[in-house]
Amino acid sequence: MKVLVTGAAGFIGFFTAKKLLDLGAEVVGLDNLNHYYDPSLKKDRLAQLQGRNGFHFIEADLADRATIEALFAAERPNRVVNLGAQAGVRYSLTDPHAYIASNITGFLHILEGCRHYGVEHLVYASSSSVYGANSAMPFSVHQNVDHPLSLYAATKKSNELMAHSYAHLYRMPVTGLRFFTVYGPWGRPDMALFTFTKRILASEPIDVFNQGNHARDFTYIDDIVEGIVRVLDRVPEPNPAWDGAAPDPGTSPGPYRLYNIGNHNPVALLDFIAAIEKATGRTAEKNFLPMQPGDVLATYADVDDLARDVGFAPNTPIEEGIGKFVEWYRDYYGV
Repeated sequence: MKVLVTGAAGFIGFFTAKKLLDLGAEVVGLDNLNHYYDPSLKKDRLAQLQGRNGFHFIEADLADRATIEALFAAERPNRVVNLGAQAGVRYSLTDPHAYIASNITGFLHILEGCRHYGVEHLVYASSSSVYGANSAMPFSVHQNVDHPLSLYAATKKSNELMAHSYAHLYRMPVTGLRFFTVYGPWGRPDMALFTFTKRILASEPIDVFNQGNHARDFTYIDDIVEGIVRVLDRVPEPNPAWDGAAPDPGTSPGPYRLYNIGNHNPVALLDFIAAIEKATGRTAEKNFLPMQPGDVLATYADVDDLARDVGFAPNTPIEEGIGKFVEWYRDYYGV
C-alpha cells in the first residue's frame, strides 16, 4: 500500500505519516515547508520520518499544477490523505489569497490527480469551523453548514463541495474529516495551547479572548490519527437510502462521506487554562479581551457516525493530553 500524505511536515500530517509507516505502508510525504510558522519545527518533525524504511519526501506546493501532476504520474499512490492546507482562522483575515491558492487550487490538483490515476480512496481534512454560525449542539455532519464565519471555514466547506462533485461525476471514493481543535506534542505554534504554555512558562501574560467565555472540543493528536487511519481503510460506498427530497449533507448517492473527529466533550477555555497551569506548575496572568472576528463561541462534535462505522471515538482526557504537551514542550525547548 502506497499512501500520499500531503502536509507531511505539519502537525497532523507528521503523526499520520508516522502511524502509516508503523503499520507497514509506503508513504510519500509532500510539504512546501512554508513560513506560516517556524519552518525549523516542520524540519524537525520531518527529520524523524526521513531515513525510515518506506518513506519518501517531496518538497512541493499543492498549488503547483505541473509538479502535482508529475507526482501522481510518477508515484501512483493507492490512497491519498490530504492534510496540506493553509491553516488558521485569524490569518485568513490577513492573507486571504494564501487560502485560495492552497485550499482551493491545491485541492483541485489533488482531486484531479486522484481522478486520473485511479486512487482508491481520498481522505481529506475539513474542519469544525465549517459549522460557523450554527448553534444547535452537538454539531452533526447531517446539519446544513452554509454560514461560515471566516474565509478559512469557507475554503473547507468548498473542499467538501468539490469532493462531492468528483464522487458524483467520477464515482471517486472520498471522505472528509472535520477535525475539532487538535492539540498535542509537536503542535502548531499559532494554537492556543502552544501560545499559552510558552507565555506562562516565561511568566508573561496570556490574551484570553471573549473574556474567556469560549468552549472547545479539544481533541488529542493520537485520537485524530487513529480516526484518520481507520477511515482510510473504510472506502465509502453510495448511500442507497439517500433522498433528494430530504438531502442528507453527511452522505450521498455517490461514494462520499463526512465524519466529525472530536473528543465530544467541550471544555471551557478557563478550565483549559487551569489544566495548563496545573501541568506547568505556574499561575497564568490573564489579559481579558473581546471576541475576535471569525471566532465561534463553542464547538462540540457528534461522533456517532464515526463510532458506528469504524468502531472508534476520541477519548483522551484534556488533563492527560495537556500534560504530554507540556512535557514535550519543556524537553524540546529546554525549559
